[in-house]
Amino acid sequence: MKNVNFVKKALAMMMAAAMCLSMAACGSSGSDTSAASAAASAPEASAASAAQTEGGTTYKVGIVNYVDDASLNQIVNNLEKELDAKGAEMGVTFNYADYYANAQADSAVLTQIGADLVADQVDIIVAVATPTALTMMSATEDTDIPIVFAACSDPVGAGVVASMDAPGGKVTGTCDGLDAQALINLILAANPDTKKVGLLYDTAQDASTSAIAQAKEILGNANIEVVEKTGSTTDEVLLAAQALVAEGVDAVFTPTDNTIMAAEQAIYQVFADAKIPHYAGADSFALWGAFCGYGVDYANLGTVTGDMVAEILVNGKDPASYPVATFNNGIVSVNTETCEALGYNLEDIKAAFSEIATDFVELTTQQEFE
Repeated sequence: MKNVNFVKKALAMMMAAAMCLSMAACGSSGSDTSAASAAASAPEASAASAAQTEGGTTYKVGIVNYVDDASLNQIVNNLEKELDAKGAEMGVTFNYADYYANAQADSAVLTQIGADLVADQVDIIVAVATPTALTMMSATEDTDIPIVFAACSDPVGAGVVASMDAPGGKVTGTCDGLDAQALINLILAANPDTKKVGLLYDTAQDASTSAIAQAKEILGNANIEVVEKTGSTTDEVLLAAQALVAEGVDAVFTPTDNTIMAAEQAIYQVFADAKIPHYAGADSFALWGAFCGYGVDYANLGTVTGDMVAEILVNGKDPASYPVATFNNGIVSVNTETCEALGYNLEDIKAAFSEIATDFVELTTQQEFE
């Protein structure tokens, strides 16, 4: 995927600064002009800008991805497609290509990205995942730059918005909250004799907090033993997965947790070899080897996020009163290769899940969605 190249940007800024010094009489007015703005005065950038604005207004759209994983990448890809489509429909240009960055789950990098986008005077920021939203809110605190978040699982609980119906402030977006009860129902549908369930997640992920609490309550009420294992890096998650195998759990539950998602390709074989199904809160987990992914269609979430950006920038919709979009489509995705490795019959699984899921999707292990 694309990413901001900070080294090249820094060199461009230095060159632009040198040009400005040699052309002092033509310098910009105002002390708040950023180095990034100076870089835009280079001949190449000016030509590109003119080309972009020939067909109408150009909006600078900052897109900040939290980490590379199948779910979040799917959101970004569909967001960009929708911005292109909406731009053509509305006669404007959404320039996101120059303002995309991926923090790779590094908080310091997230902070720097936020500062860069503010300096670039973007018109809006799309913040993918809860940590990204919180950091971008902090970065834009003293500006009027609106934020549209994508895939915040509990935006109210995380303090991103005041409420789902009336977000308040300048922030709104799309929520990928998980129906923990439905995912546990899938576990019990496949194996009614389940006695012990492992909960695998990252304690630092806001996306996991609410869903894990719900899962513990639901499983406790059903007299099913809970074993919790956590990790914040791929190596730690691998050790946690091996520990769950050693504990003899009957199944593993993971919410929409980006840390576990990023580690899925390192752990799915561990569970498959032990004949332990891994159930998770997104289809991307199944794409990367988990037995079952259930919940939000991230392609659709990315599209809706793009629509919200267009409505705010072009039609002047106020984020403060723009309700957060939620999704509960009940799509279950099963990795057919892992299903076979676990010793399950695919047709039996389809039948078991038919009363819970609204749709059944078969996947095989691969890197990205087609």
